[in-house]
Amino acid sequence: MAVIAEISIRADEFLLGQIIAEHPGLSVELERVVPAEKRIMPYIWGYGSDLDEFEAAMSESQNVKSIAVLDEYDDRALYKIEWEDPAEQLITGIVDTDATILEAHSDDEWLFRIRFEDHTGLARFNRYCIDQDVTYQLNRVSSLAETDPNGPDYGLTEAQYEALSLAVERGYFKVPREVEYEELADELGVSVQALSERVRRGADKVLETALRQPES
Repeated sequence: MAVIAEISIRADEFLLGQIIAEHPGLSVELERVVPAEKRIMPYIWGYGSDLDEFEAAMSESQNVKSIAVLDEYDDRALYKIEWEDPAEQLITGIVDTDATILEAHSDDEWLFRIRFEDHTGLARFNRYCIDQDVTYQLNRVSSLAETDPNGPDYGLTEAQYEALSLAVERGYFKVPREVEYEELADELGVSVQALSERVRRGADKVLETALRQPES
C-alpha cells in the first residue's frame, strides 16, 4: 500500500537547500524531478528579489551542470537544473527509492511530502539517508486511503491551514477585500512572502480537491 511521508529538513542537509539559504530574499518550490541517465534534473519555482543572484550562484557551482530559465514573471521564475552526478544526495535518494515528490518548498526550513510505493520504500529511503549522513525529521506517515471522516482530505500542512483559515476569517477573499497580506503576516509573525505562499498553496489544494470530478 502506498504511503505518504511528510518530512522536514534543514537547508544545510542537502545541496539545493545550502544554495538557497545563501539568498534570504528567495523562496523556492520544487515542482517535479526528472531522472536523466545518472543525473537528476529538478524543476523549481523561485520567488523573491534574489533571482539574478541565485541564477549566478547556480551557474558558478561546480555541482551544477546547467541551469535554464523556462518561464519568468515579475518576481518569480521556473528553472530546470541539471546536477552533476551524484551532487544532490537527498533528491537522488528519493528518486533511487522510486518515490515521488508531491510537494517541496522552503520557508524557515524545507518541507517535503513524498509518496512511497509502500513502507518498504520508506525504509529504503531512511537507510539511504543514514548511509549518506542526511538527517531529517519525519513529521507524519499516512496511507492514501486515509481521509478525514468529517470531510475531504485536502492535504494541508499545519502552516497552510493556519494561514488560509485566518485569511478566510479576516475577509481576505471577500469583495471588497477586508484585509491585506501585511496585516495577516504580522498577526502570524511571518514574512508577507511566506504568508502569500502558504495561502496560495493551501487554496490550490482545497480547490483541486473540491473541483476534482469523482471517478466513474
